[in-house]
Amino acid sequence: MKILNKSALKDVFRNDFYIGAALNSNQISGIESNAVELVERHFNSITPENILKWEEVHPEPNRYNFEMADRFVAFGEKHKMHIIGHTLVWFYQTPDWVFQDKSGRLLSREALLERMKDHIFNVMGRYKGRIHGWDVVNEAITEDGSFRKCKWLEIIGEDYVRKAFEYAREADPNAQLYYNEYDFIKQSKCEGVIRLIKDLHSKGIRIDGIGIQGHWFLDYPRIEDIESSILTLSNLGIKLMITEMDIGVLPFYPVESQAVDISSFDPETQRKYNPYPDGLPDSVQRDLANRYADLFSLFLKHRDKLDRVTFWAVHDGQSWRSYLPISGRTDYPMLFDNHCKPKPAFDAVVKTAHAKS
Repeated sequence: MKILNKSALKDVFRNDFYIGAALNSNQISGIESNAVELVERHFNSITPENILKWEEVHPEPNRYNFEMADRFVAFGEKHKMHIIGHTLVWFYQTPDWVFQDKSGRLLSREALLERMKDHIFNVMGRYKGRIHGWDVVNEAITEDGSFRKCKWLEIIGEDYVRKAFEYAREADPNAQLYYNEYDFIKQSKCEGVIRLIKDLHSKGIRIDGIGIQGHWFLDYPRIEDIESSILTLSNLGIKLMITEMDIGVLPFYPVESQAVDISSFDPETQRKYNPYPDGLPDSVQRDLANRYADLFSLFLKHRDKLDRVTFWAVHDGQSWRSYLPISGRTDYPMLFDNHCKPKPAFDAVVKTAHAKS
């Protein structure tokens, strides 16, 4: 069959959903020129990988760092892209000072709410009318369906999620506001998120969509389980998006484990967790291509429910999977290799679009 490398992803899925990519600082600043060319050609939606997370955009009290975010938004506007902001309120990558007073003591509920509001108003307000959608709250629910223990919950209480969405709606009434989460294939977690969204709706809080993080593997989760979660979440009647998509090919190692370097393991364990340091075997390339084809066939089947599919990197060399939770590994989770060349997985994805009914 003819190889379809010349097809642009954003064109073959134009009538189905946005095709997005997460950009890092080197891409936003133009240092990675090959990656920038890929973004311009293949994607019509962009998300910042890190630069709008609290620790980077607001690293110290009364100091914001908007330089890279300004360039990110300008890039998206130049290319008429759908621009996503990620993320306003999260338990991770938020500096300790956010939760403390000048003496290092934990803030009161009222003081932390004021700090949250100030952050949301400053960040969203700067890009009002320019950033089209925001991941307002990220990963607030745990596997058993309860609220994740974090400083936001400890100090404010469960309504910290509601307050974040209230402030975001006030800061930019026309922006799309999303809740972003992973592991929806676990029933208790999916039910917990649904309870949260329904509770917010009952209080008059408008949430425009849910991001389904796609940090998946060659053999997990099952396509049937992903489909089930899409169908269940679609009953809420709001937009769904596949966010942060990548397919790990390396043996599973719990992502929430303490970070370690591959060199800290004995040689046999190194080979176990980093089996392809010199390149991906053809057989695994085929497995990756087939996995992506199966997933995009599913996405196309439910394109009436999905608004966007965003890859959590432009190419393999950018992906977090090669350095978390084990640094020094070589993973191959994207459609483009670390030289920005399309892989068999790219062709497989394009073929699903040409084969759709």
